Amino acid sequence: MGNSYAGQLKSARFEEALHNSIEASLRSSSGDPQPIFTQLYLEPEPYPGNIEGRKLTELEEDDDSDSSSPPLPYLQAPAPDGCCTLDGFCQAGKDLRLVSIATEPIEVPAGFELVGAKSPSVPEHILVCAVDRRFLVKETDSFSGNCVGCGEKGFRYFTEFSNHINLKLSTQPKKQKHLKYYLVKNSQGALCKGPLICWKGKNTPSKIPALQFCIYMTLLSRIAPICSVMLFCYVLFVLSFCHSSLCSVLGVSSPQPPVTGVIQPQPVTAGETVIVPDNLLNSSGVRPVILIGHGTLPYLYGNVGDIVVSPLLVSCYKSSQLTEKTLETLGLNSSQLLCVETMILLTLQYLALISVFLAGSEQIPLREELEQIVLKAMLCCPGGPAISPSQLPWLARLEASVSGGSVQVVVTHNSLGEGISESLRSLSEGPHHQQCLPTYVVIICASKMSGNEFCVLVLGKYQARALSEGMLTTNEFLKEISYELITGKVSILASHFKSTSLGECFAHRTMLIVLYMSPPSDREMLSKVFQIYPTQLSVARSLLSQVCSIADSGTQNLDLGRFCKVDFLVLVPPSHILVHQTAQRIRQSGVLVDLGIEDVSLAYQKSDKYVVRLDGEVHTKMEAFMRKVKQNPYTLFVLIHDNSHVDLTSALSGSVCHGELQGLADRVVNCQEVLDAMNLLVLQVSCFPYTLQTRQSRISIHNEVHWPSKETLSPNELVYFGLRDYSSSLQWGVASPILRCDDAFEKMVHTLLERHPHLHSMVIRSYLLIQQYTEAMMALTSSPSLRDHITPETLAMVEDLINAPSREGSQGRGHMLLVRVPSLQLAMLARERLEDVRDKLGLQLCFAVLLGSPATELNLHRNFTSRLKAWRGCENEDWVPHTYEDLEGLPCIVILTGKDPLGETFPRSLKYSDLRLIDSSYLTRTALEQEVGLACTYVTMGVVQEPTKTMAPRESDGEKATTSLNDGDELERPQSNGSAATRTSGKSLTSLRYCTCGTLQNQECDSLGSQLSSNPSKTSKAPPSLYSSSSSSSPSPSSSSTQRPSQSTQCGRDPKPTRVSPRTVIMSRAAYNLLAGESGSQLSSFSLLPHADVAWSSPLRPVITHNLQGADQSMYYRQWTIARQHHADYEAPPVPHPRRLLLSGPPQVGKTGAYLQFLRILFRMLIRLLEVDVYDEEEEEEEVYNQLPDIEDVRKLPFDPYPQDPKFRKASPQEGESQTPAKRETRSIRLSRFAAHNAFHHCEQCHHYCEAGPATQLSECTFHAFTFCSSMLGEEVQLQFVIPKAKEQHFIFSQQGSHLESMRLPLVSTKDPDLLKSPIFTPTTGRQEHGLLNIFHAMEGATHLHILVVKQFEMPHYRKYWPNHILLVLPAMFNNAGVGAARFMIKELSYHNLELERNRLEEQGVKRQDVWPFIVMMDDSCVLWNCHHEPSDGGSAFTNVSLKMVLQHMETTPKISLYAMCGTRKWSSSLARRSPSHPFSRCHLHDFVMLNVDLTQNVQYDLNRYSCEEVDFNLRVNSSGLLLCRFNYFSLMKKHIPVGGNKDFLVKPKLMEIQNPATISPSQYVCAPDSEQTLLDAPAQFLLERFLQSCSHRLFPKAVQNRNNPVLSIDSYLNISPEISVCYINSRPHSTNLNHQGLLFSGLLLYLCDSFVVSGLLKKFRFLKGATLCVISQDRSSLRQTIVRLELEDEWQFRLRDEFQTANCSEDRPLYFLTGRHV
Repeated sequence: MGNSYAGQLKSARFEEALHNSIEASLRSSSGDPQPIFTQLYLEPEPYPGNIEGRKLTELEEDDDSDSSSPPLPYLQAPAPDGCCTLDGFCQAGKDLRLVSIATEPIEVPAGFELVGAKSPSVPEHILVCAVDRRFLVKETDSFSGNCVGCGEKGFRYFTEFSNHINLKLSTQPKKQKHLKYYLVKNSQGALCKGPLICWKGKNTPSKIPALQFCIYMTLLSRIAPICSVMLFCYVLFVLSFCHSSLCSVLGVSSPQPPVTGVIQPQPVTAGETVIVPDNLLNSSGVRPVILIGHGTLPYLYGNVGDIVVSPLLVSCYKSSQLTEKTLETLGLNSSQLLCVETMILLTLQYLALISVFLAGSEQIPLREELEQIVLKAMLCCPGGPAISPSQLPWLARLEASVSGGSVQVVVTHNSLGEGISESLRSLSEGPHHQQCLPTYVVIICASKMSGNEFCVLVLGKYQARALSEGMLTTNEFLKEISYELITGKVSILASHFKSTSLGECFAHRTMLIVLYMSPPSDREMLSKVFQIYPTQLSVARSLLSQVCSIADSGTQNLDLGRFCKVDFLVLVPPSHILVHQTAQRIRQSGVLVDLGIEDVSLAYQKSDKYVVRLDGEVHTKMEAFMRKVKQNPYTLFVLIHDNSHVDLTSALSGSVCHGELQGLADRVVNCQEVLDAMNLLVLQVSCFPYTLQTRQSRISIHNEVHWPSKETLSPNELVYFGLRDYSSSLQWGVASPILRCDDAFEKMVHTLLERHPHLHSMVIRSYLLIQQYTEAMMALTSSPSLRDHITPETLAMVEDLINAPSREGSQGRGHMLLVRVPSLQLAMLARERLEDVRDKLGLQLCFAVLLGSPATELNLHRNFTSRLKAWRGCENEDWVPHTYEDLEGLPCIVILTGKDPLGETFPRSLKYSDLRLIDSSYLTRTALEQEVGLACTYVTMGVVQEPTKTMAPRESDGEKATTSLNDGDELERPQSNGSAATRTSGKSLTSLRYCTCGTLQNQECDSLGSQLSSNPSKTSKAPPSLYSSSSSSSPSPSSSSTQRPSQSTQCGRDPKPTRVSPRTVIMSRAAYNLLAGESGSQLSSFSLLPHADVAWSSPLRPVITHNLQGADQSMYYRQWTIARQHHADYEAPPVPHPRRLLLSGPPQVGKTGAYLQFLRILFRMLIRLLEVDVYDEEEEEEEVYNQLPDIEDVRKLPFDPYPQDPKFRKASPQEGESQTPAKRETRSIRLSRFAAHNAFHHCEQCHHYCEAGPATQLSECTFHAFTFCSSMLGEEVQLQFVIPKAKEQHFIFSQQGSHLESMRLPLVSTKDPDLLKSPIFTPTTGRQEHGLLNIFHAMEGATHLHILVVKQFEMPHYRKYWPNHILLVLPAMFNNAGVGAARFMIKELSYHNLELERNRLEEQGVKRQDVWPFIVMMDDSCVLWNCHHEPSDGGSAFTNVSLKMVLQHMETTPKISLYAMCGTRKWSSSLARRSPSHPFSRCHLHDFVMLNVDLTQNVQYDLNRYSCEEVDFNLRVNSSGLLLCRFNYFSLMKKHIPVGGNKDFLVKPKLMEIQNPATISPSQYVCAPDSEQTLLDAPAQFLLERFLQSCSHRLFPKAVQNRNNPVLSIDSYLNISPEISVCYINSRPHSTNLNHQGLLFSGLLLYLCDSFVVSGLLKKFRFLKGATLCVISQDRSSLRQTIVRLELEDEWQFRLRDEFQTANCSEDRPLYFLTGRHV
């Protein structure tokens, strides 16, 4: 269409001629143009059909020379010899045709584009070329291209390139003429023709073309390619330029000639007031709807009841209100906002599309659809085009012209009222005018003063009715229906249906129903087996994990440690059936017994009181529940709000609407009592949680648990078949889809809608539906002639309903047909009419007709009740069905009424779900999806198909059903749960691959009765199931089937898997289009407003996709939706409630079973939190002594030198090198109120003790250095104290307050019953979280001094977890040291502090000996303390006591200052069977020791030790003549903590070049001096101790298993394995040692011996012949000096090869030792 390079027009009449030509083309049906812009501007969508259609000669041919100039002749150079000259191939012989290489991979260099060239010799083909994009838009002759066939590169001239690709031109080659199109990839990844290449100067520089394609980007992706649309796109592209160029060149405004079909308005004198004509609805048959656009609407006056003003699309035009943050989120900026003129054109094109190209679907405008179009226009056309006032009317009329009169444009210059008034006048003039009325009139006010304004007047009868009815809420339209029924407005409709032949066609026919009964021995009894399946268990665990996260958040919102019981209450919507269903689940699950809140005998009867309906009585029951909550602070209550998306109206705006109380859920769940109760969790459960996920949501997004979207099951199991599966099933390509639309019914509805414009469409649909069912019953029994009046879908369902029970082997069982009638009055009418016709036809024993109302119980005729009881084998005469599941196998029609489905579960025998009354009034996601959710269930995995890759064009649903209804009697297995509308022959049955051929089986309730409550968490590989007590049809009592949640199964004797198929859903066209959109390209249900109670927070937002699920979907709705004013969350607090959780999952997936299992495992966890694994190891029995508790008698007790505690017996392997320590025995003990706790414990009493307050900072702790001289180390030691401000009272500071002088100590003589005198030191490492460092409860809250002794590198971790504790930080030199170093520093510090306090108090007149000399050294695993006593009936008993009580008892012992050490025994379960043999013992003390640092001044802990440091210290204390006393009537429980503590170092090579080193055995911990053995990165002392534990049998072979000849150890105790006995001797003068007279020793161990060990001492001992010696020293020099000083060579033989060292490098200071044999 290029005219010249400069764009000059040759004729002034060009525009008019072109316009007429194009309009003629648009009106013509003969064209088949190519969809040239689809791939460039549209989202990738499957595009069936040939994309290479006919050439658009007028649109694509570009004449590059002046039209008056003849073409220049051109002689192409001949091809070189041997080259290919075939058309469509390059000279190298490679195919370049698009059709041949569209799917082949083509390498495109950076900066190049794939373009299509046209050759005159092969006009039907496009040749593929790669061209440098820099030369694609320039008019110069520059060129750079590559051949995509042979790969040759570097063509610099287009002439050369055209020769190579064999264009065979007769004119001069020009790239502008022969390179035609961009090539793009479609959704399948194949190359296809894209838009024309816009050569600069030849096509428009305006932004309008881009805009036009942006407008169509969403619209065209929704429909099959329509040739006229594509032609319109292209014409608009060119015409926009031509018009704008014409105006700009000629300098005149565009003419506005009259266009046929466009209303020409006449001025009105009413100004801004529009008078609505009287009798408008009656005269026109339509109630017009004004869609607010941009600008001010006039004031409507007069008959305003016949016109509706809708704000449906107004938000689409408010993009100027977008915030900067929202624009940034959308990837936009303010310069990309669209002007009003562009919005008008977008709206026009959208209306043209839905009115013409989607006319068959009778679609109405959807806000979300237009919003997506606007957003994509902004993204594709930054800034939008500049449209002048003269261009707008012209372009608007042009765009409306494509609609064939369905969309018209009215342009006014004063106000919108002019256009509205004129349109209403035309509408009221009569039928002859109405025949040509448009569906939509777009009224544009092109005012120079106020700018452009517009609105849309909807005149289409169906569209106007749908829009006006869609404005009503569910409550409002149900009220409208009630009004029409009550006032008699439906009488004309009722008379229409009564005039049919219904009354004349009744022929009384009694159906013979033979009820086949199984023998009593084979009667199918219900199996009460409760099973929780893996998915349900996983969801329950997720809920539990979320509860634990709340408790661990540190916000004091939930203290799980204080609860010992779990109780619950389930709130359900006001449905009697749902109450029975939930109570039945609770009964059969056995959860009441498992939680211990009901006795086994009473659980069955009392389950009803745990389910409460949200009706008028809920307040009384909630008050009783909240009293329980307040009266039981140590019980954790869970308030479960099931189906919580139902009725979230605010209590402030709640009222009685359509017979139902509103706002009750808000009054109950959000009342202040519930919010404030610290022992109450609220769990909201919903299949459609969108209304709970707004910006004002009361539930934290972190507290949401979503049902897993995918389940991995074996092929023979059941899988969930939900909403998305129904949508995707449309791609299966089967003859009879399970989701379908009854088009024949829709046509009847439209006819009636036109006749009765005053009635609500649901009334008309309901009456028609009733007639369809009644006539179907008659047609199948007495009046076959009526078949032509019935839709095939209805006929098939009724035929199956009537015939199934009478088939042989069915035992009278059949299918359930569910008919959804939201209006209660219409539902009652339907039940009455259907029952009446059924009875007159003699079918009263064939099937039941039930009204399923939430407000009433099920009411079933006694004949059907007797049949159900017989199938169930029920002997209870009073049994009646209470739930829909109880109707399993009963042929029946259930008319389900009520505003919303409330979550009731239907039996497996439900085969059809009739949703034909659910139409365009249900245009929110929740409203639509919850209706389809009625049919969701678990099906056999094999029936779920993948979408077919190529789909043949399908016939209409009505035709499909018609062709498959003929051979109903030939279907062998009538119980098929597949498509109801198909009674297929063998051939069609083969194509129906999802159709099940098995029979329905009896259902089993998979709930666990109280008899199986001992194993309530049993998991199974079978699919999850929600316990139900109903049964279903089975021709054989021995067959059975598996079941998933919300469904039921029956356990028979010979289990045989059954195929379970999806239920068939029949919908209205409006609902069908939205659900089909998920599988096709139309707008789908998930794009709709999520709920009527919420609103979009922004006019534009990112497009939501079906892949957005779970947490991502919640995040989307929380960002883009807000609660409306009547929503319960509208005035919610800004912070979500901390104890509220949300469980969301698809309908009928098994959520009830999951949350009941959650209650069970929550209770178990609480009990487990109150329990702890403590060591349970019995000590070896000590001798029995006289019970003399005073100190003199204790002194007479002999000291037991053998460490009785089993931890010393099992500290090393029993034999061999690589054995691991045997696992120590533990026992689970319930925590008492006196227990010590770790960092995970939170409660109101102690949070101030272990946690920083909200205003407290870590900087409020002060750091103090404390320096003293250690006589043992021979140098000054500097320790660091970290002291919180609140604990500074325990210390003495200098007058300046900066220098720490000492730690306060009490006096021995102080007699204060509440005073704890001894400071408590706890050495701890690696257990900042798990160490039991919270002793608040153990001390009964009493004031005490507790100091944590930590290594320097761990100090920040302990400060974080224990900010209120005093920390004593060891010097950095001890970072790798063992526990011996910590105990050594504690004792050294304590003695030095004792001297400082004595000096300080002595100045105050206090005697030095009166200062308290004791400290307590306590491990970080001490959890409980017990006091043992003898009960009156003999035996032994113990009670838990507090640490405070134990310490005070020990501190008040008479003459306590004379004891060196006091302690308690270790608890074991054997102590409960016998009383302590003696109240006191002199023996080893460990783990919990009260140490007298004064008496033990000269006895030190070995600071080098990693293990057995306490045994070594005890032996030296005792041999020094000091008194150790163990209080046997106190016992200590030690918790098994698997992490941290004094654990083994990870022994690894020093040089890490060794990759994946082999395990290093203890024998490799030592080596010969100066050897080349791998050196290890571990402390020398640690390596030595581990070597001696494991390999001492090599050093002392004579001592192995020889208790009579122990190894003599001087001044130290080392663990040299339990196989070898050790005799400890203290070398100090005046020491108390064992009598060794006559004892022969099997070895001698000298460990770092000091000057007290002399040769004379050693010569006092006698050794076996062959006894061995081991001398250990710090270095080789001191080792040799020791050998010489002790004259060891006189009696011991040494060899050079017997010298060893620990496997350290020299800088790590290894230890050396020498072995020898006794001569």
